[in-house]
Amino acid sequence: MSSNHLDTLYRQVIMDHYKNPRNKGVLENDSLTINMNNPTCGDRIQLTLKLEEGVVRDAKFEGEGCSISMSSASMMTQAIKGKKLDEALQLSEVFSQMMQGKEYDDSLDLGDIEALQGVSKFPARIKCATLAWKAMEKGIKEEQQ
Repeated sequence: MSSNHLDTLYRQVIMDHYKNPRNKGVLENDSLTINMNNPTCGDRIQLTLKLEEGVVRDAKFEGEGCSISMSSASMMTQAIKGKKLDEALQLSEVFSQMMQGKEYDDSLDLGDIEALQGVSKFPARIKCATLAWKAMEKGIKEEQQ
């Protein structure tokens, strides 16, 4: 597949998650709420997680921001549901490596998340892409204390 065709496909995936976000909303009842923002661009997110017995049972987000931050939140909530906490953190580490343009464990099935790999070419946008992931890491680490 040509690079241009792949870029177009990735843009379509990102825009699909932006226009039709998965897991948009707020979880009630015993959920963990994490609020984060990116002051440099104004992106903000409220992530709610339902964590039970060391597993992410559910994840939803609310917020506002650019297509990168909102589509990344949509993709992340899809990816972490049903994962053990350490698996969700490992996925976040792999995503962080991908955003930094580093080699990463490509044996993990990243699904739609791979569409965000081009963001690594735009350092100003990396914080947009990682906002939801940082919120998830913060929530899990708070839960584990």
